[in-house]
Amino acid sequence: LVCLDALKRASARRITAVIPYYGYARQDRKSSGREPITAKLLANLFKEAGASRLVGVDLHSGQIQGFFDGPVDHLTAMPVLVDHLKSLEGDLAIVSPDAGRVKVAERYAMQLGADLAIVHKRRSHSAFNTVEAKEVVGDVEGKVCVLVDDMIDTAGTICAAAEQLAERGAIRVIAATTHGLFSDPALERIAESPIEKVVVTDTLPLPDGTDPDLVKVLSVAPLIARAIDAVFEDASVSEIFGGNNLS
Repeated sequence: LVCLDALKRASARRITAVIPYYGYARQDRKSSGREPITAKLLANLFKEAGASRLVGVDLHSGQIQGFFDGPVDHLTAMPVLVDHLKSLEGDLAIVSPDAGRVKVAERYAMQLGADLAIVHKRRSHSAFNTVEAKEVVGDVEGKVCVLVDDMIDTAGTICAAAEQLAERGAIRVIAATTHGLFSDPALERIAESPIEKVVVTDTLPLPDGTDPDLVKVLSVAPLIARAIDAVFEDASVSEIFGGNNLS
């Protein structure tokens, strides 16, 4: 925000803020009384500081694009993750860890020619950031299951889903996500879960001491570079992703 203000005061003609990870993205609505909508507040701050355009990667929800009063380019790390997942051997199943990510999971399944499954979850109202996975919709027995999500924070959702998949006969469980927040005790939970490996991108730095055998990092820098080039050449950003960046 300070840099944006400095550029605005230096009479920059156009300022594009590239935000690989949009902070507070999960606070995009009021889920109970007296809660802020911080994702909207952040968009207002970017605008007031001088940003005329935003570029983000895998926003938590598509509605965030409407929070900013200006153009928003919504990129997706799907091409990078799909290229890596193509190297997996075995009968593949793409798994959505909750109902909210089904649309994204369907796109992964189509790209990889894989089956689709869904884990039904319920959040605990008595404990913060606690998830209970209840049921699996779809056949995962004997399959290599890939859990796809936009972010892993404390890993409660992804680990609870992995337990359900293992109980239903999945032979391997891999997690693929764009943003690896890994708030404590995420890495410890993952290490003790059926998850064999987590594939993330470099939108965020990994915590110190992260086991490279557990977490594989892929770069989204080439994707962002192509998007920036398209923005300043007045070309279509969506064409880079074949429409898969649309929410």
